[in-house]
Amino acid sequence: MLKGNGKSYRRAKRARRELTLPEALLWRELRGRGADKWRKQHPAGPYILDFYCDRAKLCVEVDGEAHEYGDRPERDARRDAWLAAQGVATLRLPASEVLNNLSGVLAYIAQATRARCNSSPNGGGGSAQR
Repeated sequence: MLKGNGKSYRRAKRARRELTLPEALLWRELRGRGADKWRKQHPAGPYILDFYCDRAKLCVEVDGEAHEYGDRPERDARRDAWLAAQGVATLRLPASEVLNNLSGVLAYIAQATRARCNSSPNGGGGSAQR
């Protein structure tokens, strides 16, 4: 199991109470997904993952517009690289896509989860964007 540090645990606990609308909608759908147990606002090292499935070693990030500006793209790339080094793949989904095409987003996540679960135990890591 991917674990966080003390600071990320405290931040994750607070973040669980402050989900954005796209995160709340996605969580409502992910939380009852059978064998693919998802966690919301999961601490991982110094980071907090929007959603994490340990079985698939898959992280799903819901990115608002802020992720396109300033140093955020570079910070996101560093974070994705750190996760990949831990064997965790990252799916970055635009918040607008979650709001406007939730069923498509869920199908995309399900496909990625199946692919990760069916791949070798060492997984491929990496990052994907929709």
